[in-house]
Amino acid sequence: MDNQNLSRASRREQNDSNPQKARGPRPPKPPRKRKKIWRWLVIAIVIIALIGGFVFAKALNNIHKSVDSMQRSANITKARDVKQVIKEGKPFSVLVLGTDTGALKRDRTGLTDSMMLVTINPKTKTTTMMSIPRDIMMAISGAENTFPQKLNAAFPIAGVGAAIMTLQNYLNVPIDFYVLANMGGLEKMIDQVGGVKITSPLTFTYTPEADTTPETYKFVKGQEKFEYAKDGKNFKSFTTMNGNAALSFSRMRYDDPQGDYGRQLRQRLVLKAMLKKSASISTLFNSKFMASISKNVETDMSYNEMMNAGKKYMSATKNQNSDYLHGVGDMYDGVSYQMVPESEKQRVTNKLRQSLALAAKKTGTQFGSAVPTLSYGVAETNLNTINETLDPQ
Repeated sequence: MDNQNLSRASRREQNDSNPQKARGPRPPKPPRKRKKIWRWLVIAIVIIALIGGFVFAKALNNIHKSVDSMQRSANITKARDVKQVIKEGKPFSVLVLGTDTGALKRDRTGLTDSMMLVTINPKTKTTTMMSIPRDIMMAISGAENTFPQKLNAAFPIAGVGAAIMTLQNYLNVPIDFYVLANMGGLEKMIDQVGGVKITSPLTFTYTPEADTTPETYKFVKGQEKFEYAKDGKNFKSFTTMNGNAALSFSRMRYDDPQGDYGRQLRQRLVLKAMLKKSASISTLFNSKFMASISKNVETDMSYNEMMNAGKKYMSATKNQNSDYLHGVGDMYDGVSYQMVPESEKQRVTNKLRQSLALAAKKTGTQFGSAVPTLSYGVAETNLNTINETLDPQ
């Protein structure tokens, strides 16, 4: 065997004893390709994070600016230290007032036809919404000489602080903050979030501006679906309410068997649906939506208080409890008012104080403030008659 053949046989023998070598040499690995891929992935992730952080910061900046533009003091001394309440994560209350005046102006215009006292309790994870009748007979705090007045007149007569103090005295429940919302501007806000879906609690037909346009809505009990006809004749079906539909749904009063109480229920449904839609991150990025809020809402809650509330009280939105203060219709000097029996007032006071984790106390004064002696007689007699009829001893 020559040397060449011997060399081949020797190599073959070595390969047979070493299978790994028998497969031949491995292809060389790209020395840096994988590292380069990971490097670019890391860079991409960092860029995305920076962009996301910038957008998030921009959104927070938009929120901050919007809140700043909504700020307006109630110009009253609060019943308790609200900053400390929020700092300690204790239950707090907000008086939500709805007026319908077009875009809100920084002066007092319009009656507050929608009123809810909302309590938020993070320990029980419950938000309680108590609707307050707008027509309760009151002596307005700071304007007692105008007695008798309806509660919804407190805002245009003496400002939001008067509305807070009057209701606070009436129920003996501390009111920590207020939010004043323009129900007319709510139409634009709902349009900005893409509309809302609401299940109607009753069947009714409503023509918003009967004197100027025939446009008509038909809502059906237990259904999200509703019908709309711009000409009042050719109806089409929808399941999502735009701003105009939602406003029409919440405004109808006279065809509701529960009257104003039924309207309050529908207003709560609209507000709840709106809040649910507006809670999304994409909505917070919507500069038009934030601008709409700043024009149609005002509050005395600061940006930091809102941020702290968002961190500490989010769990309280899981359970929502709706209720209302129930009055009795009564005529006084040719005007219709709501008079609330003492037992009903006490029930509501008990429920609200309990939701705020406060000790039980007797409900507040008869008319929210002191009544001038010359004006007191007939109103007190009427209220006493109602109490004796509905709360016989």
